Amino acid sequence: MKKLLLTTILAATAFANAQDITFAMEPSYPPFESTNEKGEIVGFDVDVANAICKEIDANCSFKSQAFDALIPSLIKGRGGFDAAISAIDITEARAKQVAFTDSYYDSSASFIALKDKGVDLANAKKVGVQNGTTYQQYINAEATQYTASSYNSLQDAILDLKNGRIDMIFGDTDVLKDMFTKNPEVGFVGEKVTDKHYFNNGLGIAVKKSNTDLVAELNKGLAAIKENGEYQKIYDKWMSN
Repeated sequence: MKKLLLTTILAATAFANAQDITFAMEPSYPPFESTNEKGEIVGFDVDVANAICKEIDANCSFKSQAFDALIPSLIKGRGGFDAAISAIDITEARAKQVAFTDSYYDSSASFIALKDKGVDLANAKKVGVQNGTTYQQYINAEATQYTASSYNSLQDAILDLKNGRIDMIFGDTDVLKDMFTKNPEVGFVGEKVTDKHYFNNGLGIAVKKSNTDLVAELNKGLAAIKENGEYQKIYDKWMSN
């Protein structure tokens, strides 16, 4: 009886001491994050965060936040979250504002357009991008032959693409590829874009710069799931279709 009581007390103490981590994300970006029919946020980023939390004995939860507000809210300590995991490219500019974990995904960028419109990189004029992203920054700074049309979500951009209001969409390769299932009339245009000033440094979990302990804990959990094979299972589930 005493042994059972002690075990119960120890278990309760461990739970009480577990760290609570709230992750923010913009849940209209499948396969990284989206909302299911139950209103739950699901996706690659959610499963990665849950797996990390399991390794470091943390209780994690998720909340919706506009993408362009993620980093400003972290900097100011607003929004009620501790970290942002939302397919955020690690860039030099962002790293000056927030701390990043090690990369948990290798990203790349691509253009898509309607297959039957004869659009190519030379004759396109208007390009849809998600507001607050490195893709928006790239078009505005490095691809000035195009006019950028900004959207809160790429789902809105797809509608405008079909209606002829824009010629192409520019974004993460895997996110755009995920759209092909529901939009078979859309396909890639040109080659992947690999400018390390904006892309190809990987995706990281963003944390307030002063919270170095949290960064260390998240990196510990990330290394563990890469080592024990859990990361590969998550990758195969969301990215191998």
